Amino acid sequence: MARTNTKIGDVFSVKVSDNSKKYLQYIISDLTQLNSDVIRSFKKEYPLEATVDLAKMVKGEVEFYAHCVTKFGIKLGYWEKVGNIADVGETNLILFRDSSDFGHKLGDKPIKISEKWHVWNINDEYFKKVGKLEGENQKAEIGVVFPPDSIVYRMKTGEYDIFYPGY
Repeated sequence: MARTNTKIGDVFSVKVSDNSKKYLQYIISDLTQLNSDVIRSFKKEYPLEATVDLAKMVKGEVEFYAHCVTKFGIKLGYWEKVGNIADVGETNLILFRDSSDFGHKLGDKPIKISEKWHVWNINDEYFKKVGKLEGENQKAEIGVVFPPDSIVYRMKTGEYDIFYPGY
């Protein structure tokens, strides 16, 4: 099997229903989070047969940003590469969050509300510990590296298929 490679600017088509698709784009690698790929997923849905002007599409509304491994999405058949557009938007203002409580339990139950948050912008040297998630930090995207099926699930439903603490 040929080796799958992706590069910044690559645009991928994702089937989100029997008759529609959405797009995501690999926009940068984040050294702060395992040097993982950062994607932006676009909100607009298109008919499966539509021919889409990718240069125009990447100027559309972004639904969310996430960390993932784009080449796994191709290899596992969750998306297909349809082009490369150099315009990757403003990457320096994207804010991510993570909780030290992710995956931890209080007794038999997962911790539902965390007060152990940290935030970062892409390629920050360090995570910034903030404790309670307040103000602008509440708009930060969950910063774990998601598997491709979780990215597609969010594109379809607007939420992830994992349990993650709230704030």
